[in-house]
Amino acid sequence: MANEWGPLWALVGEWEGEGGLDTSYSHAKGEVVGTPYLEKVTFKPFGPVDNGSQHLYGLDYKTAMWRNDEENPFHTEVGYWLWDSATGEVLRGFVVPRGITVLAGGHADADATTFTLTASVGDAQYPIGEGKYLTANASSVGYEATITLGDGTWSYAETTMLRMKEFPDLLPHTDHNTMHKVG
Repeated sequence: MANEWGPLWALVGEWEGEGGLDTSYSHAKGEVVGTPYLEKVTFKPFGPVDNGSQHLYGLDYKTAMWRNDEENPFHTEVGYWLWDSATGEVLRGFVVPRGITVLAGGHADADATTFTLTASVGDAQYPIGEGKYLTANASSVGYEATITLGDGTWSYAETTMLRMKEFPDLLPHTDHNTMHKVG
């Protein structure tokens, strides 16, 4: 049964990570800073989802991140990770409650322990969408995430390229963490 989810099967469960680092522009400080964070992620399997002859298996996911001992998370996401065994395509569709939606994609073997997903503004297959405020002030023009699966752990390294009015060039906003299975 696990092989129906390809490399995504390794993500099923509840995860926590205490070593996250968010490197981004701080409006309060007027500079790029690194902020440590704690994270909790849950992945629940579902499928198949049939689109004609296509059969997808997926994970319903939710993640939240906290700085230090804050009561409320500074970042949350909800979405789906999908696997198409016929093509080896991996998809991650998610919404961030700042007015951003992303459908990132890539390819992997069913037993892959590392894969990379990308998205960019205007891409026909793997697009980024955002609201008016972000388009004018901090537009996400590119996204890349590399996922590495381990034994009872998984990690990610993400880079979102931002066009910000504060900078003449694109600004890389990076996040990385190693997650440990807790359930």
